[in-house]
Amino acid sequence: MDEKITIIEGPPPNFEPVRDGWAIGLNEGPTLYDLALTRLRTFNGHALVERCHRAWHKKDPIFLHYRNPIGIEEQAPIMAARTLDTDDGQVLLLWVRQIHVEAEIGIDLEDDENSSDYNH
Repeated sequence: MDEKITIIEGPPPNFEPVRDGWAIGLNEGPTLYDLALTRLRTFNGHALVERCHRAWHKKDPIFLHYRNPIGIEEQAPIMAARTLDTDDGQVLLLWVRQIHVEAEIGIDLEDDENSSDYNH
């Protein structure tokens, strides 16, 4: 059975794209992924980070298990974890892999009122 950290209640996690140099190295592999950071409030951040370390020490994956904004269950592999103690309680920082989605670039070749007419 896969190790996982499950979000039991609250809104879906917000994922921020990661551009940090050290974190980009977590993304090496034969498949193209996007690396994202999410911040989660928790009561046991140190134990959750320790769970990640135990899985990685055994060379096993560990996943963040959550519901997306429309309620469908999803999982993302956790690549790095850290906990912070704040005035509002503990915050768990998770760097996760997400499948890379190619962006489509649309080019409108139609003439519009602001374009120059090249057919003189």
